[in-house]
Amino acid sequence: MSSSSPGTRRKPAPQRALTPTLLLSSFLALSSATGATYEVGEGKAFSSIGQVPWESLAPGDIVLIHWRTNAYHEKWVICRQGTPESPIVVRGVPGPGGELPVINGNGATTRAQLDFWNQQRAVIKIGGASVPPDTTPAHVVVENLDIRSARPPYTYRNPSGNTASYVANASAIYVEKGTNIVIRNCVLSDCGNGLFVAAATRNVLIEGNYIHSNGNEGSILEHNSYTAAEGIVFQFNRFGPLRTNCPGNALKDRSAGLVVRYNWIEGGNRQLDLVDAEDSVALQQSPLYRSTFVYGNVLIEPDNAGNSQIVHYGGDSTDEKIYRKGTLFFHHNTVVSTRSGNTTLFRLSTNDEYCDARNNIFYVTANGNRLALVDGAGRLFLTHNWLKTGYVNSHSGVTGSITNDGTNLSGAAPGFLALSRQEFRLNTNSACINAGTNLPPEALPAHLPAWHYVKHRKSASRANDLAPDLGAFEFSPFAAWQNAMFGAGMDDAAASEGADPDGDGVVNLLEYAFELDPSVFSTAGLPSARMVANGEAHFAIAFHRRPLPSELTYVVEVSADLIHWQPGPWYGDFDSMPSNAIASQVLSGGETIVRLNAGLFDDPWRFMRVRVVFEHPTLNIE
Repeated sequence: MSSSSPGTRRKPAPQRALTPTLLLSSFLALSSATGATYEVGEGKAFSSIGQVPWESLAPGDIVLIHWRTNAYHEKWVICRQGTPESPIVVRGVPGPGGELPVINGNGATTRAQLDFWNQQRAVIKIGGASVPPDTTPAHVVVENLDIRSARPPYTYRNPSGNTASYVANASAIYVEKGTNIVIRNCVLSDCGNGLFVAAATRNVLIEGNYIHSNGNEGSILEHNSYTAAEGIVFQFNRFGPLRTNCPGNALKDRSAGLVVRYNWIEGGNRQLDLVDAEDSVALQQSPLYRSTFVYGNVLIEPDNAGNSQIVHYGGDSTDEKIYRKGTLFFHHNTVVSTRSGNTTLFRLSTNDEYCDARNNIFYVTANGNRLALVDGAGRLFLTHNWLKTGYVNSHSGVTGSITNDGTNLSGAAPGFLALSRQEFRLNTNSACINAGTNLPPEALPAHLPAWHYVKHRKSASRANDLAPDLGAFEFSPFAAWQNAMFGAGMDDAAASEGADPDGDGVVNLLEYAFELDPSVFSTAGLPSARMVANGEAHFAIAFHRRPLPSELTYVVEVSADLIHWQPGPWYGDFDSMPSNAIASQVLSGGETIVRLNAGLFDDPWRFMRVRVVFEHPTLNIE
């Protein structure tokens, strides 16, 4: 930022900080001034997790587990209640490189004061205990932990100190029961089930986690995530492949009120296995049971990854009367299959299952005739999707019905920025841009996509311009510029908004904003000082703006002390204010000039700058 001296005015420097945003969800992790804080780690009050008084946690209590070089080999139960304003929070404190504290279930010990059943089923268990007294845990947050290794042949020691073995369906986190439970920014791996949520649970948020490398060899019964609850939201999570030779699913669910949005789901026998609540009459009778919302996700089917079906919706218990028999609202997803053989998008269990599929991209790298819409049964409605040319209705025959309203697009490729590096945002020539349609009334307004997934486990706000684009991402002019400038094999770090690969002190966002070249060491073209006359002389700033749409807002700011800045004229993709009480636009076009309303010699002296705001900033879940 420039400096000044009396009698001079220097060229202002643009602000280089990105303007952040916050994701607000209905599950907020608030801390309370009245709760206790228990710190675990090297040099902390507690050297082991087992020293924390888990049996007496109260609303507002926070357990901070600090990263250390060696893993914590400990396990425990949470069976206490927080409140909406003062939840109980168990939070990992990352290491110097962002490393999460590792909680390893193999050889784990258990606090002697605890007494709970199903110890063989989890590293961290929520609900179901004798000590503390059995209750329904409420308003509990578990975040920032790397939890692993609960499955055969691993063992643990129970509160009595005896060695016991984990069962096949053991989980990193097992929620036996609870209400208003948040699991955020955790890594769940090397277990039978990475996450297991039982049917007596209500209102669950699974956000920003990395769930991968779970399952048991040769068993279809364990999965990366296996859940049943009334009201459960998965968002901004990354699901990776299961362990080698483990044929479980990526996300298997038996819930009522399921929302799967803005996730990256890669691998698994199926990416989504959404079936009946076989063990819960309460879930079957819930008014939320018949509606499932899946949107804004990237679903990736690798070659030889098990079942060729991407989504199964309905039931698998064989008791068809309890199947979901409702509507799967499936919109704004990007589905990519690299299978050399057949790919089937939907298995709808019976003709009572209905899927409304709109504004999606369905792409296979194989020939188009390898892509089928349905396995056979069910009712599928298609509108405004993109599909590989040559797709077929089914590989085995349609026994239900398919309604194609004639608005779907097809082609050889949907126009991704770079398939080779899994960059599934759209390029400038994509037919998917502005090709979408409105969502059905049942999805509005709660399930209108407002965000998109950012690799990995982050998010950015989704643009709302003209007609919606197809797939999980709106077209991003900045992403297309990155791809053009840095190439299909670009280094994501070097191409990021805040990077400065040419070392000229101008970060990529500003190179983009002022139409500069990020590979050329130069500051020519940055905002500059001008003098303009309007009866009297006025100080002004001149700068270039990109053609619309740019995803940017340019804000001219004025200060008398270089500390406190007042907003002047601003310019965005959809609205602008070219003049206000402190400054006025005098030229617009390839170059924009904004002058101070005060005269050149008026006191006090003023400084001007241009602040560039990226309209779709990234949110880090961590």
